Amino acid sequence: MSVPTANTNNSKNPLKKVFNYQWITGNMNFFLFLCFLGVLYIANGHVADKTIRNISKTENEVKQLQYEYKTLKSEVMYKSEEAQIVKQAEPLGLKVSKQMPQRLQLEKR
Repeated sequence: MSVPTANTNNSKNPLKKVFNYQWITGNMNFFLFLCFLGVLYIANGHVADKTIRNISKTENEVKQLQYEYKTLKSEVMYKSEEAQIVKQAEPLGLKVSKQMPQRLQLEKR
């Protein structure tokens, strides 16, 4: 009827043999390395998120600039039509000439 007490503790928790103070202190460098890797992993995730946000912001800016470019280009094309130029020149007193232009020649010396 004698019950061994040391055997009973080990049978309840078999991991106590493996994870003892000496094993933990012996592998402290490895645990610190794992912690360092975890911190790097988290930091990398934050940097990736920030980069994605910057890329998205830049894409939106490029899109807005493309819209602005197309709008300005169409306005310039419209204002450079001959009929529009004539309309804009009328208040200044300028008219389209009915005569052919004269060619000027340089005198050779």
